[in-house]
Amino acid sequence: MKEYIQKYFALRKHNFQVGLKKAARSKNCYLFLLPYAVLFILFYILPVGTSIFFSFTYYNILEAPRFLGLDNYINLILQDDIFLIGVKNTFLIAVITGPIGYLGSFLFAWLINELPRWLRTIAVVVFYAPSIAGNVFAIFSVFFRGDVYGYVNAALMNMGIINEPILWLINPDWMLPICMLVILWMSLGAGFLSFVAGLQGVDKSQYEAAYVDGIKNRWQELWYITLPNMKPMLLFGAVMAITNSFGVCDVTMALCGYPSTDYAARTVVTHLFDYGFSRFEMGYASAIATMLFLVMILCKKAIQSILGRVGT
Repeated sequence: MKEYIQKYFALRKHNFQVGLKKAARSKNCYLFLLPYAVLFILFYILPVGTSIFFSFTYYNILEAPRFLGLDNYINLILQDDIFLIGVKNTFLIAVITGPIGYLGSFLFAWLINELPRWLRTIAVVVFYAPSIAGNVFAIFSVFFRGDVYGYVNAALMNMGIINEPILWLINPDWMLPICMLVILWMSLGAGFLSFVAGLQGVDKSQYEAAYVDGIKNRWQELWYITLPNMKPMLLFGAVMAITNSFGVCDVTMALCGYPSTDYAARTVVTHLFDYGFSRFEMGYASAIATMLFLVMILCKKAIQSILGRVGT
């Protein structure tokens, strides 16, 4: 046993020395990476670490942080009913809009890829425009106005479906479905562009070879050729879909108000915004952010394992 331990540490020491020698030979490469590494640590690693630290404290910006242990997490899970409403709404939005938006982005990109180049360029601009439109909330707020001048109410009353206007953005039964509709409308974002680029990057000769080897239709071509070649883009699109689904805040606040009626449109990020920027309870807000971060990491790992089976 003693000899085994000595061999183990000797091997670790040898590997460490080899690593140092390789790093010394590649020092110029590390110097080129240094600016990005510094920015990544300052603006990504350090904020995440700071948030995790503050999540175990009571911190209101004005006073020094006071260590609380797990109290913030216990209160969050066991006592904060509004947070649980936000969790339910967030998961509903993620489960419904995430997969639909992701598959819709890929489907539209796949269909657009078959168009001529000039028409494809126009179609990409048309489909991508809603995700960057700044006044999309104003458009939908006009459509779903709670009086007879709202387009949806006016159309339904003219068809005789309803007798009086529906308060779409105040009624708790309708607030979340309307927000989901707007989120889906805006879901063709960066993931959509990555799919378009990925489809353009697939080697055409692979399709010819696949048909020689026995591929019989476009669906087999998609499963065995297109998707395996697009795994990096599929993963990027999945990460963007997760981020957008779990990070919903501005849509619900702009359409349904802040706070919304009976907290029917409350999300986890809205709850974080409430405690972080309205109440300045940064410790509690950091606990919310940490839990959201962990859930997003777990979802990313699950999607990686699913995409790993594509084309196999």
